[in-house]
Amino acid sequence: MATELQKSSDYNVNEVPSAKNMRFAILVSEWNPMITDALKDGAIATLLKHGAQEQNIITKKVPGSFELVYGASRMMHNESIDAIIALGCVIKGDTPHFDYVCQGVTQGIAHLNTIGSIPVIYGLVTTNNLQQAIDRAGGCLGNKGEECAIVAIKMADYSCSFKK
Repeated sequence: MATELQKSSDYNVNEVPSAKNMRFAILVSEWNPMITDALKDGAIATLLKHGAQEQNIITKKVPGSFELVYGASRMMHNESIDAIIALGCVIKGDTPHFDYVCQGVTQGIAHLNTIGSIPVIYGLVTTNNLQQAIDRAGGCLGNKGEECAIVAIKMADYSCSFKK
């Protein structure tokens, strides 16, 4: 659904399971840090709001958005976590590099979700300009990091239902 039609803050708090006993990894791209740090802060605040313990939130940085896939793959195999949130921002420029990065990250995270045992949440903000990114990182359209945290909690809960 388009961000303009539904903001991340427009959700029913009662429909989000408790994150009290869940562990999360948040991978953050160093590229466009004004945006990605705001996404990370929104994700952490939302996880804590829903009961996650600070010591159960692992945050790691990767150089760019393309590296989110490798980082998520390593976290998936090396950490005892319930969900991974991959946060990045790619702003369209004058070359096709935007298309290659966006496509690679999208396909990579989708692939990890099909082969892995824990959910990897897609938090790549892809915009035509900086203002659109600001709008999605705590601006007038909410914070995509908050949305990703809610999805991570729900998917971790969903995934746990198969382990019982």
